[in-house]
Amino acid sequence: MSPIPGPLNGIRILDCATFLAAPLAASTLSEFGAEVIKVEQPGSGDSLRTFGTPTEIGDSLVWLSEARNKSSITLNLREPEGAALFRQLVAKSDVVCENFRPGTLEKWGLGYDALKAVNPQIILLQVSGYGQTGPYKDRPGFARIAHAFGGLSHLAGMPGEAPVTPGSTSLADYMSGIYGAFAIMVALRHRDQTGEGQSIDIALYEPIFRALDDLAPAYLRHGTIRQAQGVMTTVACPHGHFQAKDGRWIAIACTNDKMFARLTAVMGQQELSSDDRFGRTQQRLAQSDYIEGLVATWVGQFERDDALAQLQGGEVPSSPINSIADIAEDPHIAERKSLTTLVDHVLGDITIPGVVPKMSASPGKVASLGPRLGESNDRILGDMLGLSDQEMTILRDKGVI
Repeated sequence: MSPIPGPLNGIRILDCATFLAAPLAASTLSEFGAEVIKVEQPGSGDSLRTFGTPTEIGDSLVWLSEARNKSSITLNLREPEGAALFRQLVAKSDVVCENFRPGTLEKWGLGYDALKAVNPQIILLQVSGYGQTGPYKDRPGFARIAHAFGGLSHLAGMPGEAPVTPGSTSLADYMSGIYGAFAIMVALRHRDQTGEGQSIDIALYEPIFRALDDLAPAYLRHGTIRQAQGVMTTVACPHGHFQAKDGRWIAIACTNDKMFARLTAVMGQQELSSDDRFGRTQQRLAQSDYIEGLVATWVGQFERDDALAQLQGGEVPSSPINSIADIAEDPHIAERKSLTTLVDHVLGDITIPGVVPKMSASPGKVASLGPRLGESNDRILGDMLGLSDQEMTILRDKGVI
C-alpha cells in the first residue's frame, strides 16, 4: 500500500520479524507515514496470521489489526537468493525490524555488519527474549516468559495463590514494540545529526522490569520483596477494586492524601482524613486492611452507577471495571476514536483499536488492515527491484518467494 501522508513520509521500514513485538514498532510508525514492507516466509507467512480469533480468509483478527498499514512480500531469507534480494531492499531502506533468536540473521549473512556494509545508515531493531548479550541470550522467549523473568508475574494474583496472567499474555510484546518505535525515532534523529545508523537491542523482559516502579530500589536499599498484590497495592491506600451492591466492580485510586480527603468527604466520613492515624499515606498503608474494608463497606451499599456518580461528583479517581462490551458502547471511547472501523473486501467491517497518540498537527491514520500474504510481490520485487516476470516465476518455483 502507499504510505500514509505524515511526518515519517520517506522512511522505509523492512519488517522481517515474526509475531508481535518488533512488528508492532513498525506498524506504530506506519500510522504516521512510514512505509512498512512486511517480509514473510513463502507459503506460511508470519505466525501472527494464525494467532487469536480466526476469520473466513484464514488470517486472524490479530493479524488484521496489528499488521495494519503494511505491504506483504514473500522472501525466504534462508536461501542465498532470498538473502541477496533482502540486501537489495536494505540498500533502499532506512530501518530493519527483526526478532529472531540472536545469531539467526548472522547465520543467513544478514547480521548488522552485513547490512551496514550495504547501507551504512541502516538502523536495525532487534527484539529477543533476553537480548543480544548475556548468558541467557540463546534462550527462547515469549511475552509470558518475559513477565515471569522480569518480575511482573510474581506480583500478579492473590496473596498465597498461584501467579496469574497479568491482563494480556502479550503485554511484553506490546510494551517492547512501543519502546522499539521510540528507539527507532531516537536512532533516526541521531542519523540526522551524524549520518550514522546503529543497532538497537531490546530484551522482552526489559520494558516489563522498567515498569515496576520502586521494586528494585526498595529491595536493594531495604531488602523488601514485594509479594502478590491481589486487588489492592502496597504503595497507596485506598487503591483497588471494590464490589457494588449489584455485583459489579469499580476501581478507586487514592494515590495521595488529597484524593483520600475527597473520598472521605463523599463517604461522609471526613474525620478519617484529618485523623492522626489515617491522614497520610504511610499511616493508611500501615492499616490498609481497615481502610480498604471501610471503603468496601461504603461501596457495597450502592448500585455501581450510583456509587460512581457520587465518587466522580466528588472528583475521586474512579471507574467502572469495563469489559470490552462496555468499552465498545462508551461515548468517551467513541469521541476519542479509540476504535476505528475499516472495510475488508471479503469480511466487511472490521473494528480495531485506533491510533495512539493523538497529534494536533500530524495525526496518525490506519488506512488498511493486515495484508494478504505476498500481495505486494509484483510491486516491490518487480517494480522496485526490477525483477522480470520470468525471474519471479523461477524464484517462486524454487521457493525463494
